[in-house]
Amino acid sequence: MRVFLSSLAGLALALAAGGAMATGLGDADKGREVFRQCASCHKVGEGAENGIGPQLNGVFGRTAGRVEGVKYSKNMIRMGNDGLIWTVETLDAYIENPRALVSKTRMSFRGIKNEQERSDLMAYLRRYSDDPGNIPEAEPTATGTDHDLDPVILAIQGDPEYGEYLASECKTCHQTSGANDGIPGITQWPTEDFVVAMHAYKRKLRPHPVMQMMAGRLSNDEIAALAAYFQDLE
Repeated sequence: MRVFLSSLAGLALALAAGGAMATGLGDADKGREVFRQCASCHKVGEGAENGIGPQLNGVFGRTAGRVEGVKYSKNMIRMGNDGLIWTVETLDAYIENPRALVSKTRMSFRGIKNEQERSDLMAYLRRYSDDPGNIPEAEPTATGTDHDLDPVILAIQGDPEYGEYLASECKTCHQTSGANDGIPGITQWPTEDFVVAMHAYKRKLRPHPVMQMMAGRLSNDEIAALAAYFQDLE
């Protein structure tokens, strides 16, 4: 049975939407400048319509992959079905590194690595939420984030033979042929993408509860070994 996760919830006192906020989110006016990086695909504000990507009015609290009329990747739709909700935390993670949340996303954007710029962008987008007062000023990643993987972890050279030994449980769901019928194929997936995705499950940024549980049991070396095995699998 597919498990749907509820969104993160919380209430905080409302602050003015414009300008710098006292705590948590950044400066909305500066965020408007940051948004220029997004504007070729996304619109926000009065009269905003879908373009290459969905319009972003009311994005907070929205289920991923659900705006009518937008052509989403299968992976984005699947993540929405699994319960991915756009909150300050999940949107921050997606903007920093899109593939950390949604592998093979159609959004051809490398991400915004600067933490302050993302914080300012969140404050700007908050202006166009349905109820800005109900978006906490200090959600966990509003002032900082720990989902950008340490390069040391990405540099681990996995042992594919050990990965094959570990992969038996993975193969109960994922087809070694790479078929993508209901469950995404992971055969010949680039090792870095595999590692980033698994650590996103460990940190509960990706919402699938079974994958969170499985990834949580794996060490960094075990994840690297699985990544090496599946990348080379014919």
